[in-house]
Amino acid sequence: MLLYPAIDLMNGQAVRLRQGRAEDKTVYSDDPAAVAREWAERGGDWLHVVDLDAAFSGEQTNLEIVKRIAGEIALPVQLGGGLRDEAAIERALAAGVARVVIGTRAAESPDFIARAVERFGGDKIAVGIDARDGMVAVKGWTLTTGLSALDLARGAAAAGAAAIIYTDITTDGMLQGPNLAATAEVVRAVPIGVIASGGVSSAADLVKLEQIGGLAGAIIGRALFDGRIQGRLREAMRVADGAAD
Repeated sequence: MLLYPAIDLMNGQAVRLRQGRAEDKTVYSDDPAAVAREWAERGGDWLHVVDLDAAFSGEQTNLEIVKRIAGEIALPVQLGGGLRDEAAIERALAAGVARVVIGTRAAESPDFIARAVERFGGDKIAVGIDARDGMVAVKGWTLTTGLSALDLARGAAAAGAAAIIYTDITTDGMLQGPNLAATAEVVRAVPIGVIASGGVSSAADLVKLEQIGGLAGAIIGRALFDGRIQGRLREAMRVADGAAD
């Protein structure tokens, strides 16, 4: 299981939201690139970045910061937030990211996934599935659709996407542990990699996620910023796993 420490960008700052609510924001740093360097030094495999301004407004106002981050760390960068047309994807890739995460547009238009895969290559495209009670939420989680998370996951796999980023909205930013059952259900539903997001509160939660057979990765956000996971990530997992025995 690969580890994806995360940085959420809003107004040029590294922030975290609780359950995706812009009004429930904690600012952690005015220097997101410095945070990125720390996450890399602590053993992340990828860096997961979300442009929250773009997610809410569609405007990619943080691309210069993303470009700086991508240029200063050796980890590949995965970027989500507001990628609703091919031009936005092209700008993100030009900023140095290794892979983009399509969310709202993927739910609205399954054909868009296939077109993005054809133009940019499947390895550059992941689909973000943000679910509330098993149903897909879009537009910065402000609207819950009638599309099931599993149906979108299957469609993304069929279209050639490289991975699914599955977020359970009810656990995101709450530090109450991930939704293991829902995550495992998505893993079983598709033949491509699934990356879990939301709810990780400790290294012990990462150990539990790793025990989901076939899970490709886990995103870690607020638990890092709040100091609930200390030191190098895999060492923290090893200690947590030993404590659980």
